[in-house]
Amino acid sequence: MAIIPINLKSGTLKKEVYIVGIDLGTTNSLVAVIDESTGKPKAIPGNDKEVIVPSIIYLSPNGEIVVGNNAKAFLTLDAANTIFSVKRLMGKSFNDVTESAALFNYKIIDNDTESLVKIQSGDKFYTPIELSSFILKELKQRAEKALNATISKAVITVPAYFNDAQRQATRDAGKLAGLDVLRIVNEPTAASLAYGLGLNQEEEKTIAVYDLGGGTFDISILRIHNGIFEVLSTHGDTHLGGDDFDKTIVDYWLDNKLELRDLIKNNPFLLQNLRLMAEDAKKQLSVNNSFESFLKHESTSIELKINRKKFEQLIEPIISKTIESCRQAMKDADLKNSDIDEVIMVGGSTRVDLVKESVKKCFEKTVLDDSLNPDEVVALGAAIEADIIAGNRKDILLLDVTPLSLGIETLGGLMDVIIPRNSKVPQRAARQYTTSKDGQTNLRISIYQGERDNIAFNRKLGEFNLTGVPAMPAGLPKIEIAFMLDADGILKVSAKELRSGVEQKIDVKPQYGLTDEELETMLLDSLQNAKEDMNYRSLQEARTEAQQLIYVTQRFIEKNKTELSTTEIEQTQHFLDLLIKATNNDNKDEILKAHDELNDFTKTFAERLMDKAIAMALKGKTIEGS
Repeated sequence: MAIIPINLKSGTLKKEVYIVGIDLGTTNSLVAVIDESTGKPKAIPGNDKEVIVPSIIYLSPNGEIVVGNNAKAFLTLDAANTIFSVKRLMGKSFNDVTESAALFNYKIIDNDTESLVKIQSGDKFYTPIELSSFILKELKQRAEKALNATISKAVITVPAYFNDAQRQATRDAGKLAGLDVLRIVNEPTAASLAYGLGLNQEEEKTIAVYDLGGGTFDISILRIHNGIFEVLSTHGDTHLGGDDFDKTIVDYWLDNKLELRDLIKNNPFLLQNLRLMAEDAKKQLSVNNSFESFLKHESTSIELKINRKKFEQLIEPIISKTIESCRQAMKDADLKNSDIDEVIMVGGSTRVDLVKESVKKCFEKTVLDDSLNPDEVVALGAAIEADIIAGNRKDILLLDVTPLSLGIETLGGLMDVIIPRNSKVPQRAARQYTTSKDGQTNLRISIYQGERDNIAFNRKLGEFNLTGVPAMPAGLPKIEIAFMLDADGILKVSAKELRSGVEQKIDVKPQYGLTDEELETMLLDSLQNAKEDMNYRSLQEARTEAQQLIYVTQRFIEKNKTELSTTEIEQTQHFLDLLIKATNNDNKDEILKAHDELNDFTKTFAERLMDKAIAMALKGKTIEGS
């Protein structure tokens, strides 16, 4: 088997003073960095000394954009222009969010297409990517002010269940915010890193990450081995979280205080104050047995109380839903409780005692991993991943993505991608190919890296010959070319003819590296020349298809001269000459026209000869066909 080890590292990164880790959350967001003095991750506070930035954006009619705590008050004052939970809309079309659209106070546009949703504010329209970029800009500016440095690179976390569209949308939001997103990391993976899991490459563990945030819940079962995080299963509810705890308290007070209901009815803006009070009650009941406060408005003052027992009674059905998700995730992963080594608690709502006790009971554990601040743990893990990328932790395995697409050259000088750019590492992918000529026993395999359809604009990494393929008619051999990109970013290429089992053994060890500038240039070129590349691919594919038809037709005529009339042979040669001439030009439409004319003309007598061959074969005789 031919194995080509090729170093695909994109070159060393420019030395950055700081690469930050960002938890872009549904309800709250944070930014963290490694503390230079301690070497440990820390969340970065703002002017208000708070590290948490509510994921809320107020789009003022005068064009001002307000993010975070300052935008919170507008949830009731100007709900139509105050955007929250935008993360739920990332990478989604209107059809994806139709059922939940009613939960949002702001206007989500349905343009009757499968394109990404837009949010209307006044006479302006925003995509979830743009809105998320406003939150990321706020976090970027916060970090720059606190660290007195320009921040241009970041690691951003996403839920494990995020699909490619949602991950790409997150990356694009970072780009809009002026951030080079070096890595998109799964939130449970980040939380695990914050607890030190996976940092020892010899460690093998199966862990459960229970993440109960403000607006969403998810449970992820991960297996960690050789520093690689494998997601075995995920489950959850994108509309269940700590906010539901708050709502049960609000409803309890409204149901038991008629004067409170009347006050809110006459002064609806006070509902936000009541919600904030319920949130405060939830937090206090995590450490105290009771909560008391007053909701005041002008001369009215209403006392509000709740004790822990009542609170737990109210939220028990919500917690039960999360436990059911845990059981389903375990079932999907085909695991027993005894297979789980550790349970990590993430999200501020996991501070509630009943949540902890329910999770312990579910997984049959006496101890949970909840020593780190559950609000901060994902951002802290992202900061650790950023530190790994910065090259400050040489002893830790770097789980990277391939910076450019990897593939081989096919007929017409085209790049056939086998592993697309931004694929997770390690990665294995294989595709099957065949020969283009009868009796072909050798196949040259050229490996390229890049984003252009024309291999002339990509970087050649190496090549080798697969020899000894048994002579067979064109199209019959089945040659599998497999790419294996290992955890160190090394590419191994193998080739095997599947019908005969022929393998080739060749070692080629060129050391190819790309600087950041070269990488950026290649990506920029692919974008700027997208239309040109599309036209080039179309022309080359048409030309290749025409050449194949010319070869097959010439071979057919040669083998069946005695079965064809002089007129049929002459006319076929006429159409052959037209197609040969067309392939020498750069007009795709001319090639396709000549291709179809030859194909249509030969179709009739090709079918006639096929029918005759079948009839002769049924009589026990054979005739030489195509």
